[in-house]
Amino acid sequence: MFTKTDDELIAQAIKGDKRAWLKLIKRYESAMYNYALRMTGNPDDGKDLMQEIFISVYRNLSTFRNEGSFKAWIFRIAHFRCIEFYRRKKPNQSLDDCEELESHSSGPEQSFASNQSNNRLVEAMQTLPMNQKAVVELKFFGQFTFDEIAEQLAISSNTAKSRLYSALNSLKVVMEEEHA
Repeated sequence: MFTKTDDELIAQAIKGDKRAWLKLIKRYESAMYNYALRMTGNPDDGKDLMQEIFISVYRNLSTFRNEGSFKAWIFRIAHFRCIEFYRRKKPNQSLDDCEELESHSSGPEQSFASNQSNNRLVEAMQTLPMNQKAVVELKFFGQFTFDEIAEQLAISSNTAKSRLYSALNSLKVVMEEEHA
């Protein structure tokens, strides 16, 4: 069975094909949830944000002009929904209630270690300003180039690089303090 491209699925979804829409959701569900989780630091908020992202994608799917990749377009929408989320919520929310993240690793020890590591990363990312957090997310988890990040965030490529390096320095300090 051949896997359909994003463009084929989009064209079918715009015509009302629910299966094509569900395939698009399935294809990007994990990436959007992980993005939302790392940006919010809370699994429940991450699920809510992911839902908002997909609602926006659905409402605006017919406006996708194929001028870039669908992946870049959906992450751009995710970024804007995240900004709206932070405007509605308090940005300095406590992480004490943050549940452990799900892990797909093989053994319980590996799963526990992975969950602990993921939790530390999510908590450390919550210390970053929104503009730095977005660049870290897009670079390392979205695997976008600096030029793509710059385009998505409407900043220069050098600004994206500067924000990434500042964020990495801040994350290093937070992680080192945690181990001290």
